[in-house]
Amino acid sequence: MMTNAIPTDLAGAVLSIDLAALQDNYRALSKKAGKATCGAAVKGNAYGLGLEPVARALWDAGCRDYFVARPKEGEDLRTLLPQAVIYVLDGLFPGQAEFYARNDLRPALISLEEAREWAAFGRRYGRALPCAIHVDTGINRLGLTLPEFDVLVNDADLRSGLGIALLMSHLACADDPPHALNRVQMKRFAALRKMLPEVAASLANSSGIFLGKDYVNDLCRPGIALYGGNPTPGKKNPMKAVATLEGAVLQVRDVKKGESVGYSATWKAPRDSRIAILGAGYKDGVPRHLSSRQKDGPAQVVVAGKRCPIVGRVSMDMMGVDVTALPKAKVTRGTRAEILGPRLPIDEAAGWAGTISYELLTRLGSRYARLYSGTANPGES
Repeated sequence: MMTNAIPTDLAGAVLSIDLAALQDNYRALSKKAGKATCGAAVKGNAYGLGLEPVARALWDAGCRDYFVARPKEGEDLRTLLPQAVIYVLDGLFPGQAEFYARNDLRPALISLEEAREWAAFGRRYGRALPCAIHVDTGINRLGLTLPEFDVLVNDADLRSGLGIALLMSHLACADDPPHALNRVQMKRFAALRKMLPEVAASLANSSGIFLGKDYVNDLCRPGIALYGGNPTPGKKNPMKAVATLEGAVLQVRDVKKGESVGYSATWKAPRDSRIAILGAGYKDGVPRHLSSRQKDGPAQVVVAGKRCPIVGRVSMDMMGVDVTALPKAKVTRGTRAEILGPRLPIDEAAGWAGTISYELLTRLGSRYARLYSGTANPGES
């Protein structure tokens, strides 16, 4: 097991990351992808869980293709995995082609301007450098338009300067299988493939892998599913929980009926109650929107194996939990409460907070102890 420099007994909250579960998720997604290769999105510090241990664990599980957002993330990853194939999803930053080439990074080119800059640099460099071509098929974020792609394909001089290794697009509604845009994008992408039949193709993200064989193509790019998020909303989560966030009890208070807890007195005890104050708050990535509310019932944490409601406002460093239903001996100073984890799925907590699992993971704080377990060769944290 690895840990960061903060001992668990000096941290109000502890984040445990199960790298074996991460590897199991990767293998399960690879199996689901069938004949397609399964890569991994490790942008945003591996969705907040730590680029170095996560990337090494994925490599040990057989992953060879990685996707980051920014070129600096690519440089960081290159130092960890010298032999990996690394794509930069945000494209080619202006004037930075030499940086990409020096670190063997493949920009996912999103415009003709970028394609021309990359081709021109490649000619000066002495060879056509590898890249991806990202075409927008309906999400209207990044990517060449369909007419721009047609220009690129038919410009022999431009094509000759590009080492096109991957054709890609991104699904807008993969987590909503019946949505009509899924098939629209799939059909548009299939037509694009015919224009570059010799190039590997990638369309499916985490949820896209579960849409069927028409979506997986040659290379899949799972992200959130690797880290335990549910790629099939509304159905049982096929992935294992990877991250467990726990807050330690700082104090247990007796609160009389009618007394309030926390800022602005937003919650009043409906009966004489015992309230555990946890050392975890929004500085630690616990959303303030998990504060107690009437609509849809209260958000919860797990204490001594039982779900207990959050009461009062989540503040910067702490939060209140109603533990009245638990025996007093079960909740004492130092007892840990599960805020996210196997017994409290990240998607459920995200729903209470009015957000998504992606945001919850990537906003996890930095001052708690991080514990890594479950892999024989995790490297250094």
